[in-house]
Amino acid sequence: MGRMSERVGTVVRSHGGHYYVDTGDEVVDCTMRGRVKQRRAESDLIAVGDRVRWSPIEEGGGIIEEVLPRHTVLSRTPPPPRAPIEQVIVANPDQVLVVMAVANPSPNPFMLDRYLVACEAVEMPALIVANKVDLVDEDEEDDARDLFALYEALGYTVHYTSTVTGEGLDTLHDVFHGKLSVLTGPSGTGKSSLLNALWPHLDLRTGEVSEFHDRGRHTTVVARLLRPERDTYVADTPGLRQFRFWDIDPEQLDAFFPEFRPFIGECRFQPCTHTHEPDCAVRAAAERDEIPPVRYESYLRMFEHGF
Repeated sequence: MGRMSERVGTVVRSHGGHYYVDTGDEVVDCTMRGRVKQRRAESDLIAVGDRVRWSPIEEGGGIIEEVLPRHTVLSRTPPPPRAPIEQVIVANPDQVLVVMAVANPSPNPFMLDRYLVACEAVEMPALIVANKVDLVDEDEEDDARDLFALYEALGYTVHYTSTVTGEGLDTLHDVFHGKLSVLTGPSGTGKSSLLNALWPHLDLRTGEVSEFHDRGRHTTVVARLLRPERDTYVADTPGLRQFRFWDIDPEQLDAFFPEFRPFIGECRFQPCTHTHEPDCAVRAAAERDEIPPVRYESYLRMFEHGF
């Protein structure tokens, strides 16, 4: 079939060589034409989020003719001994929303920092959702807001939300609208409940989003796109264990802490690990609270024990 019959859509799910393409009006079960396979051998051929050109076929369904260029990607390189072919988790995401709870479970700054470093390393905009604000009283809420205010001071946007009281949901809806968003965060923070509160017709089971059981190192990374409204997609992604998109070189880690950047060039030794060297400007800034000590502690843990 010629170009006139080709259409463009977004891949929302893949399974066993079938790619489910959202056309805006329906989801079409497509397979891949052979020449597409030949052109994309160095990466996952087709991933959720990919924009594709496809042609309908007489038997129903369609054939993917071309994968359009990706403008962003979240991916990982599989562990040895496999060939270093990029495994794409989500193609063309616009932003990552990291959901943390203010209570039950209590927020873990180190875990949050790992998500933020992951986003910084691929230059992906990250927003923080501080959920379950209904679970804390005024004093406890002040403490929680103090913690998240630290991240606001670093330039991250924080949305305070509750699916019980509805606080912050209208604003959060606007954040999702018209974008492809990756929703992630530790288990139990209320990701599914947030999506259900924003779009009740999704009817997700609690705990459904980001639950992923890794049956071994070579398990395929699984993701799907939800389309709660037109032109709005949400990636239901694996959890943090699979959110390590690459092996971060410890020597590069300091670049992914935005508040370190003004001080990195001032260290006496170049390069500097900021762990033990004399006249380290980063360590001195942490001691003066110009770099939040909790963030410096996160850096040390990642540097010494791996991302």
